[in-house]
Amino acid sequence: MHSIAIMGGSGYTGVELMRLIAGHPGLELTAVSSSQFEGQPVSSVFGALEGGIDLEFVPHDAAALAGAADLVFLAVPHKAAMAATPDILKTGARLVDLSADFRIRDQATYEKWYAPHSAPELLAEAVYGLPEIYRDEIAGAKLVANPGCYVTSVLLALMPLLKAGLISPSGLIADSASGVSGAGRSAKLPLIHGEVHENFRPYGVDGHRHTPEMEQELSLAAGQEVKLTFTPHLLPMDRGILSTIYAQPAGEAGEAAVRACWQKAFGAEPFVRILPSGRLPETKQVRGTNRVQLSVATDPRSGLLKIFAALDNLTKGASGQALQNANLMLGLEETAGLTELALTP
Repeated sequence: MHSIAIMGGSGYTGVELMRLIAGHPGLELTAVSSSQFEGQPVSSVFGALEGGIDLEFVPHDAAALAGAADLVFLAVPHKAAMAATPDILKTGARLVDLSADFRIRDQATYEKWYAPHSAPELLAEAVYGLPEIYRDEIAGAKLVANPGCYVTSVLLALMPLLKAGLISPSGLIADSASGVSGAGRSAKLPLIHGEVHENFRPYGVDGHRHTPEMEQELSLAAGQEVKLTFTPHLLPMDRGILSTIYAQPAGEAGEAAVRACWQKAFGAEPFVRILPSGRLPETKQVRGTNRVQLSVATDPRSGLLKIFAALDNLTKGASGQALQNANLMLGLEETAGLTELALTP
C-alpha cells in the first residue's frame, strides 16, 4: 500500500479525491488537512464519506503531511500550492498539484494571468499531467501539474488533430459549459441556487485563466503559435463539462479523418471514448467517471468541423485525472480506483 496525504480537503476536488482513494486497492489515505475544519472528523463534515474515511482534518503543514505520505495531492488554491511545493519535495514525497501554479511553463505568462510566482525554479521540473499525451514523462516525475477541467476537454479533442495537420491552427473557437462545482465550494452570490437554477450564462468573456494553458499545449501540438477564442458558460447543474469547438478543416479532412486520427491517438486509452457517427456526447454519460467522450460533425453550410467533448469536471477534469497521474507516478495500474461506470440517471 502507498500512503497518501491531501493538503486541502474541504473543497470539492479534495472531497472527490477522498471518495476515489477510499475505493482504491493500492492507496491508503493517512492525512488530510483543512484550516476551516481542523480537528473535526472528515465523516462529520462530509457524511457521504462515512465508513470510507476514518480521519480527522489536520492543519495545513506541508512538511508534516509529506512526512506521512509517499505522495501528496495539493487541492489548495493557486499561490498556496506554490508556497507548499518546495517543502513537500524536500521530504522526497511525490506531488500532484491540482492548482494552476505549475501548469504554465513560462513564468511571465503565468504571472500575467495569476500572481507573482514564488517557486519559478520548479516550473521546468513540473510535468504537465495529461496522461494520454505525457504518460512516460508523468511516470518518472516528482511534480505533476494536473490540467484544468475545461482544458482537458479541449486539449484531448484538438491536440491529435493539430499534430496530424487535419485542422487549421487559426480561427479555433471553443464554447464550453460547466456545472457549478467547477467554481469551487466557497459561498458566492452568483452561485447560490436562486441565481443558478433555471439560468444559463457566459462568464470570463474578456479572458479566462485557462486560455494560456490551452494555447501553450495546442501550440506545442501544432508546432506553431495557436490562438484560441474561448468562452466558458455556467450550467445549472452540479457537475459536468460539455465543450463545443469549431475548427476549419485542412484540405479535404472530414469527420472520417478526424475519427481515424482520434482512434490512432486514443484507441488504446482506457478513459477516452470515441463516439460513432450520429452519436453526440452527454454529461450524464460521464457523470462520476474518469472518462471523456469525443465526437465530431460537419456544418453543411460553412464546412466547419464541430468537435464535441464531455467529461466530469470533478473526476477526469480534476481529481480523477490527479489519481490517474498518481497511479503512473507510483507504478500502479493506471486505471486503479477509476473504473466506475457513470451514474444513471
